[in-house]
Amino acid sequence: MDLNQIPKLKHTNSGNFFILCGPCAIEGEDMAMRIAQKILEITTKLEIPFVFKGSFKKANRSRVDSFTGIGNEKALKILRKVSETFDVPTITDIHEVFDANLAAEYVDILQIPAFLVRQTDLVVAAGETGKTVNLKKGQFMSPDAMEFAAGKVRTTNNSKIMLTERGTMFGYQDLIVDYRGIPELKEIGTTVLDVTHSLQVPNQKSGVTSGKPHLIETIAKAGIVTGADGLFIETHFDPKNAKSDGANMLDISKLEALLTKLTLLKKCVTEMDQISIG
Repeated sequence: MDLNQIPKLKHTNSGNFFILCGPCAIEGEDMAMRIAQKILEITTKLEIPFVFKGSFKKANRSRVDSFTGIGNEKALKILRKVSETFDVPTITDIHEVFDANLAAEYVDILQIPAFLVRQTDLVVAAGETGKTVNLKKGQFMSPDAMEFAAGKVRTTNNSKIMLTERGTMFGYQDLIVDYRGIPELKEIGTTVLDVTHSLQVPNQKSGVTSGKPHLIETIAKAGIVTGADGLFIETHFDPKNAKSDGANMLDISKLEALLTKLTLLKKCVTEMDQISIG
């Protein structure tokens, strides 16, 4: 898809990768605004197209007592305020058919979680809103199987589709990113690598997902080298006390250094791609 189809998205002609970046979940207005402002400062400086992400609710949780949200309408209004205040597009995930039209009133991109990407009614409902749809590849799916998920969106005459790699289950408690899948997904559409969720360590005995955030830079660099169009990075001022996915999020104090390195790497990759090897 043409990134210029996303409202308010800046720096689309910079030649840089784009990012979907923000906290896992909307915990409150102050945290969302602070995080959005910090990311915007960095991405403006580096000319990185930036979409603010945040879940308005967390439906997929290991334990029934885990944090699920601050209230649907309250969280969605915060996402709208972020967009209006900082003039940036926003993305949130949906879990039920009803969520599609509800969330579409507040955000620019609807995201289908990996566990739900084969739910036909949900995917079609997202497509019917006319919004850009980000389809996260199921942990149980091959890259080429995502053509069928994309096809469901296209039946609604909506071609604004992104596909996100977020790792494949490798045993009960591990995820592996097969980077051969990046070029395969790019044949279907605009491709994103979900850096932070790829580093989850699921199915812990505690019922709380663990993670390997020390590998964020490694995973992100490999995504740029293999041609991902965009990166998905969850970040927070205090990951240890985040109410969702803190174990695999990036501390926001490390974000500028990471994106600076990735921007330099992207320039090198672009130059190398212009060299023919026959």
